[in-house]
Amino acid sequence: MSGSPAQATRDESSIALTRRARRMYRMLHEHYPYAHCELDFESPLQLLVATVLSAQTTDVMVNKVTPQLFARYPDAAALAGADREEMEALLKPTGFFRAKTNSVMKLGADLVERFDGEVPPRMKDLVTLPGVGRKTANVVLGNAFGIPGITVDTHFGRLVRRFGWTAEDDPVKVETAVGALIPRKEWTMLSHVLIFHGRRTCHAKKPACGACPVARLCPSYGIGETDPVKADKLLKFELAPGATNPYAASALAANEVALS
Repeated sequence: MSGSPAQATRDESSIALTRRARRMYRMLHEHYPYAHCELDFESPLQLLVATVLSAQTTDVMVNKVTPQLFARYPDAAALAGADREEMEALLKPTGFFRAKTNSVMKLGADLVERFDGEVPPRMKDLVTLPGVGRKTANVVLGNAFGIPGITVDTHFGRLVRRFGWTAEDDPVKVETAVGALIPRKEWTMLSHVLIFHGRRTCHAKKPACGACPVARLCPSYGIGETDPVKADKLLKFELAPGATNPYAASALAANEVALS
């Protein structure tokens, strides 16, 4: 597919865009069948706190910190009544630990005061909690409660604009535009799949176009490395532990189609 993402959006009919978006999603889902929330959690509260802590750090780092945090503070009341210095010491590896400690303690207090210590399964309630916006709320709703939601993080926003699914920059407008293209029941998995692809292949600075399973449908093909062998070396956090890139064997053929 040729042309810029913005041009592709302008030139396509709404039906053609919807068909292309759904086809790209299906192909990416086949490529990342195990895509999932990469934050470890055992309850809605744990996921909510972990998602708040994930700002400006990696899920890997959060997963290193939360076992000790949740063992020490197992419920909202414990979080609210935590010793500030002790919690700051636990959260320090995640960065911005003073602000995060403040958010987590206030979050615990709000949950106790307003929701009997339980995480509410509603967007309108979640976004009123300290440190919680629509992105965090959709993570919790989709993964802890099974309520479909689109998580517009930096990876998701970058990819849907590169794909020409939308030209919007505002996360809420992106959520609305993409939600109109993909069936609601798929929204949570769509978020996982695109975030996986953004972290592993379609990087911000050096996208591995030659190792991309949707290259021939992407109007941004060519902004990154197109040689399959070189592109394969750019892949990060590749798939499951020990797995190899399932697309590598056919990458060259796919790229020839994309360029034809």
